[in-house]
Amino acid sequence: MRYEGPIYRPPSEADSLLIQATVGCPHNKCTFCMVYKKGPPYKVRPVEEICEDIREAGKAYGKKAKSLFFPAGNTIAMPTDDLAAICRFAVETFSFLQRITVYGSSQYVARKGLAGLKILREAGLSRIHVGLESGDDAILRKVKKGTTASEQIEAGRMAKEAGIELSEYVILGLGGIERAEAHAKETAEAINAIEPDFLRLRTLVPKINTLLLHEINKGRFKLLSPHQVLQETKLLIEDTRCRTILTSDHYTNYLDLAGRLPEDKERLLVEIDHALSWDESRFRPHFIGRQ
Repeated sequence: MRYEGPIYRPPSEADSLLIQATVGCPHNKCTFCMVYKKGPPYKVRPVEEICEDIREAGKAYGKKAKSLFFPAGNTIAMPTDDLAAICRFAVETFSFLQRITVYGSSQYVARKGLAGLKILREAGLSRIHVGLESGDDAILRKVKKGTTASEQIEAGRMAKEAGIELSEYVILGLGGIERAEAHAKETAEAINAIEPDFLRLRTLVPKINTLLLHEINKGRFKLLSPHQVLQETKLLIEDTRCRTILTSDHYTNYLDLAGRLPEDKERLLVEIDHALSWDESRFRPHFIGRQ
């Protein structure tokens, strides 16, 4: 088994077998992300080499592997035929495989087109983890996400039409104090349009060696307090009307919220209101992330 550079996976893939398909991130410009800023540069591993790793893993985990995640940061950007080939080989190798997942930014999902996404679904790709981050175009431009709200909606709808599950990630506080309300409302509208299977919350933690941290240190970006983050979360949930599963499965969050929308909306809002009654000293302090 061969791995190169940082290997990250979502918390929901904690039990998944990790077979590296790509290295780095083809975009690598987001102001809040430090993962690949110092390399290694983006590249796609040869299909033959990936299949060798799958074959080797099959000898050890063939009957145990039920889910497979292909790192690294944007594996959906692989050529469609290559990604489909390794998905098919994985399905052939692991007898009890139930799920194959990747990370994929909306602009790269959109480039696949519906036809390409259907090919991937037929090959075995089950779920894409998408960093929506925000539905506010002003924020997306500011953080250099490389996409727009309309493209994110288009990409999400195409993936869903192709039969691929979607986990959409939102970064609470990404608009700072200035755009907190717009961030919540515009993001909810994007989520309503996409109707993802999962809506996963993350709270902004500035990272070392990032442009965003530089903006904070210069006083150009104002971080939200814990109560302000919770107010933003409340507005996001209030305005989310589609059916989805909400999770807060991350160490950055101030409150662990989980439930089905819209069924659990009132309970979730009560939990937020209860947390808003706490003194802010009860929440974790601000810190600078180093990974």
